[in-house]
Amino acid sequence: MTEMPKLTYDVATALAQGQRDSQEDAVIADFPLDGDIGFAVLADGMGGHAAGDVASKIVVTEVFSELKLQSGEAGRFEANMPAILAQAASVANECVRLHAQHNPGSHGMGATLVAPVLLGDKMFWVSVGDSPLYLFRDGELMQLNEDHSLAGQIDLLVRKGLMDQQTAENHPDRHCLTSVLIGDEIARIDCPKKPLTLRPGDIVVVASDGLQFLENSEIEGLIQEKAGDSSAEIARSLISALEALDDPHQDNVSICVIKADTGQTQKAPVHITPDAEETISNLFLEEEAIAAEDEVAEEPQIAATASTRSGNKITVIARKTLGGLSMLYHFKRPSERSA
Repeated sequence: MTEMPKLTYDVATALAQGQRDSQEDAVIADFPLDGDIGFAVLADGMGGHAAGDVASKIVVTEVFSELKLQSGEAGRFEANMPAILAQAASVANECVRLHAQHNPGSHGMGATLVAPVLLGDKMFWVSVGDSPLYLFRDGELMQLNEDHSLAGQIDLLVRKGLMDQQTAENHPDRHCLTSVLIGDEIARIDCPKKPLTLRPGDIVVVASDGLQFLENSEIEGLIQEKAGDSSAEIARSLISALEALDDPHQDNVSICVIKADTGQTQKAPVHITPDAEETISNLFLEEEAIAAEDEVAEEPQIAATASTRSGNKITVIARKTLGGLSMLYHFKRPSERSA
């Protein structure tokens, strides 16, 4: 049985204040180089400048700290992942309660939470509230986590024919949360016991609901367009699209983009121009003649340079060895070229 290549992750985070007076989102990601464990934590605060930004920072800090502490023993961490995630959410919720209790001015503060944890190719998550966790796979975007707001119930009325689409989209209670970390009992928590298996090419997007000022089809199209670029470019593209909307009601937005790959680079096909082909052919003939007379290995020498059809530059390096002739090729991208 062929062993699957280990997945590697390219990760980037981004925040934008939108049209709000303050930034109430918080996000952090921890993906150690060559590590088997990585996670992101995102929270969207509520309660205004005096409390929302504090609530989101409390939630992100507490959940991140708990995950970092528990991840020291990888085997135990994976075996108890759902329980650890649920516990982390509870600890953060309790910290929000204690802060509000000792700071009366912050009464009513709270925050959403979404935290995916990646163990090799497996992804667990915990979420409370309406901050979405998306998976982009094979050109399609899907939301993985539950939406703990009235939006789902309002959309259900539309599907049953009890409300028209336009009324549903503009319903004043559409974004009312049905579950949030506010210090009280957590009404609903999304924490699947079985992980999602990720594949090379998958793109995970963790976000606050500020991203949803874009339609899902727009988000899908932007990710499709930038799928071959870095996670940072994808995040930048999404933020730029929101800025281009110039919506006066634009909410804070925070994003973490996680790209899954095998870390293996693929060799591009080489198309050699006729002049380069002739140069290389002559080089082989010359080196074979030299090798027949002299069996002493020499330092490699640049023997020929020619342009490929793709516009790159090929440098041919020949090395005489005791066993014959070896050839090395270096393809120079436009960014590497000198004037």
